[in-house]
Amino acid sequence: MTLQEIPSGSYRERSIPVLETERLVLRAPRLGDVKAVAMLANDRRIAENTARIPHPYRASDAEDFISGANLGNEIAFLITLRNGQENHRVIGACGYAQIDRHPPEIGYWLGVKHWGKGYATEAVRAMIDHVFDDTDAEAIQAAARVTNPASRRVLEKCGFQWSSAGLLRIRALSSSAPIDRFRLDRGLWASLKSWGQSRRVVA
Repeated sequence: MTLQEIPSGSYRERSIPVLETERLVLRAPRLGDVKAVAMLANDRRIAENTARIPHPYRASDAEDFISGANLGNEIAFLITLRNGQENHRVIGACGYAQIDRHPPEIGYWLGVKHWGKGYATEAVRAMIDHVFDDTDAEAIQAAARVTNPASRRVLEKCGFQWSSAGLLRIRALSSSAPIDRFRLDRGLWASLKSWGQSRRVVA
């Protein structure tokens, strides 16, 4: 399917919930987001810390991402700002995939100039709440490169616990890199519900 074949406001977009936090809105990718996504993701520092983002990242890669978003077993959100003059500006993306009977695995990235502001933690917490509130998953998985301590801190602040070490193929590197794997169980999430930092809003 191409971008031209996806109608604006399509069922795929309407079927994805809108997640709001204090500073963010997480929503389905749209046709008009291609330029913003391409500009943000075209940074080697982002690509080298994700499994599938290529570098360089072109408009055609953003088109492929958006045209393939929210099909099958993967759910994708764009992370946007909700307040001030930059209202609804795209700053990154997040999502999760569930393969076979394994727990869903989350992933996320932010444009470099938005690092260090707590946005990733805020977005991940909203996504965790969505998964546990709206699916029957008993656990969520995540991974971070061992050379990416900032991502590890995001996961730990969200309640994830280290589960194992491994290797992950990194497309931008054309090779595998060491990673730490993490897991968050539903029971632990329930005990941390005092977060109060995210809520679901139906689009």
